[in-house]
Amino acid sequence: MTCPICNGKTDPDYRPFCSRRCADRDLARWMNGSYAVPSTNPEDIEAAIDAVEEEVEKAMKTQRFS
Repeated sequence: MTCPICNGKTDPDYRPFCSRRCADRDLARWMNGSYAVPSTNPEDIEAAIDAVEEEVEKAMKTQRFS
């Protein structure tokens, strides 16, 4: 098995990764949204649309007062 980040040999302590560095890089990708699990649930889609609309409204308000 090879590391999914760098294709190096895996280390049993960090499996499936080769090192803590690659494990941390993978975690960072999940945390910043580079990886995402797709959803077809209409409620999830509506929630995402609402969140984007709220962020746009906040940005518009901030720009007006800047």
